[in-house]
Amino acid sequence: MLKKERYRQLIAHFSQKFPQAETELHYTNPYELLVAVIMSAQCTDKRVNMVTPALFERYPDPQALADSTSDEVFQYIRSISYPNNKAKHLVGMARMLLDKFGGEVPSSIEELQQMPGVGRKTANVIASVIYNQPAMAVDTHVFRVSHRLGLVPKTATTPLAVEKELIKYIPDSVIPVAHHWLILHGRYVCLARTPQCDKCDLTHLCKYFESQQKKNSPK
Repeated sequence: MLKKERYRQLIAHFSQKFPQAETELHYTNPYELLVAVIMSAQCTDKRVNMVTPALFERYPDPQALADSTSDEVFQYIRSISYPNNKAKHLVGMARMLLDKFGGEVPSSIEELQQMPGVGRKTANVIASVIYNQPAMAVDTHVFRVSHRLGLVPKTATTPLAVEKELIKYIPDSVIPVAHHWLILHGRYVCLARTPQCDKCDLTHLCKYFESQQKKNSPK
């Protein structure tokens, strides 16, 4: 199957099945999403959503967070992964958000990445979810699913390489939702250790499934 046809079928499938796919992080404004995404690095959205209600009540805006200390923030986020570093990043992010961006979350990926705790993946999420830009955030789910489905070559060994390959074939208008398609597929169907191929509707175009079939076929 040609790569363009693989992408075409993938987009057609998800457009019909999950036309409104969106982030599972809970937020009500750009500031809250930025905080949540910073905390979600190497941590589940479910765990982050357990922490954010109390955190947002205590720090409802960038000013409140900037006026705090990392030690205090730590007490609210201690149950997530790497709480010490993330507490420092959150306070530093809030202070830069006020000092450099007037308290408004910037839409530029380059500007977003200037803030503590904001790497390219986080910046892409904000640009995509908040500003509907054609930015493809590549996390572990997107990385895994893209390779298994054959959307990217084996030589795409970094998140940036995968990102560049995906945006080459996915239309700009679809990229924001396609990001969530791949994440949710990886989170609930194409699991890292035990992919649920029996529940997957994409096995007909999946290179991983094809390789497993060949591996398990009698010789």
